[in-house]
Amino acid sequence: MNILKSLTFEPALGWVAGGLLAGLLLLALAMVIHGLRKGRDTDADRWALTRRTAMVLILALMVLTPSTISKTTNKAVNATDVFIAVDVTGSMAVKDAGYGDQEGISRLDAARSAVHDLTRIYPDASFSALSFGASASVDLPLTPDVRAVDNWARGLATEPTSRSAGSSLDAPLDRLSLVLKQTKDRHPDDRILLYLISDGEQTGPDERRSFSVLREGLDDAFVLGTGSAKGGMVPLSSDVAGSDADGWVTDPKTGQPGISAMDPKTLKAMADEMSGHYQALAKGTTVREGATAAVSKRYRVTRVDQVRQHVTPLVWPLALVELVLILIEAGLWIRTSRRLL
Repeated sequence: MNILKSLTFEPALGWVAGGLLAGLLLLALAMVIHGLRKGRDTDADRWALTRRTAMVLILALMVLTPSTISKTTNKAVNATDVFIAVDVTGSMAVKDAGYGDQEGISRLDAARSAVHDLTRIYPDASFSALSFGASASVDLPLTPDVRAVDNWARGLATEPTSRSAGSSLDAPLDRLSLVLKQTKDRHPDDRILLYLISDGEQTGPDERRSFSVLREGLDDAFVLGTGSAKGGMVPLSSDVAGSDADGWVTDPKTGQPGISAMDPKTLKAMADEMSGHYQALAKGTTVREGATAAVSKRYRVTRVDQVRQHVTPLVWPLALVELVLILIEAGLWIRTSRRLL
């Protein structure tokens, strides 16, 4: 009785093609029956007509593909992939930032603290890390190893100011577009988030490209601003690892030390372009307590029961009956042919 309740038709050729083919078979059968009722001559006896009618009816049923539907329950994990992009241009060395109970720290130090907290507010998530300045690079492929992310954050350093030709906030766009698409293709059911940490300073000669191109590959985006509106002087940094140059980056127009300030307007615009959220990092504020923490709860790993329906075609019993009838028809035809020889 349960089998009958679960029976349905799922044409392998689709309802349009399958229904049309089944209809043509039934139409041909109806025309034959109509001809017999009109009394047209035929050498077929009642058994032959019944057999051939059954063959056509079974073939029509096979075209409509009778099937049974069964339900299964799977334990599914909704995974979260967090991409972190950190600005490492020379201005990130300015010590006008704050984070939590810290004040007067460099913008990059505030970014490091934010990264450490992100690995804690997304338990069981996977992380990928990217740094950008004059160019962008994926420093850490997608991994669930939180210690690797923390070590990456600790090792972040600003790029040498001697090689800087102006900062471009859109430097990570191409890299991010590629890795987000690859992740979406490989893990279509994952929820993908982006955290971009920067001071929002755009000093390059070219106009900034829009971050809206990333919107399709993201479930949500967060732009974290570090630094202050008052700003500060940018310290010179050397190309030689472990050594610092004395002095400050000068403004070529005035010849005096230049002032770098956080640009919240640009950072908010970047967040809006991705349909995301903006939060300024400052003393008394952390990502664990700010607006992004409240939103992040929606994207933590969850385990849910998913009910799936499985359709199982039941064509083989009909095919077996059809084969028996064809063999009988062929045998009778051979016997009749021999008699007529």
